[in-house]
Amino acid sequence: MENIGLRLKTLRTAKGLSQRKLAANAGVSNATVSLIEHGRTDPSMGLLKRILDCLDVSFAEFFASAALGDEKYFYSRDELSEISSGPISYLQVGSNLGGSQLQILYERYRPGADTGRSMLSHDAEEGGIILQGRLEVTVGEHVQTLSAGDAYRFNSRLPHRFRNTGNEDCVIVSACTPPSF
Repeated sequence: MENIGLRLKTLRTAKGLSQRKLAANAGVSNATVSLIEHGRTDPSMGLLKRILDCLDVSFAEFFASAALGDEKYFYSRDELSEISSGPISYLQVGSNLGGSQLQILYERYRPGADTGRSMLSHDAEEGGIILQGRLEVTVGEHVQTLSAGDAYRFNSRLPHRFRNTGNEDCVIVSACTPPSF
């Protein structure tokens, strides 16, 4: 996976924005954008989402492979596209979702992993099923801890957050339509 900072810098410059302007639009410090672009810090998912929203780019677009290929129908586990790694790992079915109406993710949250203090919000609907572990899901003012076999579904425009409150990995299969995460 390419460096997040390099991708962000490339996108920012392609949009004709300075670091200072992007930082102001996202409500973060110029130093934060600089640290991310130089690979000196990894942003939380919430922070990265806020910055990408200012660039009018979804997570799917940001992490999509530049290569376009023939339409593909089946994927082995090693063909899933990693769009985030670390305490929270997202593997996406397919690498280029241009023109697609559906994004499917295999998610893994390490114990204590959290999408960040900044609530996520994007233009879509999403849902998922917990396969293993426990996950605290916050949607607006509603908070629920889900376990294996439980599920969630909501309008992604509502502020939301995910946090593993258990002591084992939490594994989820989720979908988002349209791809905007």
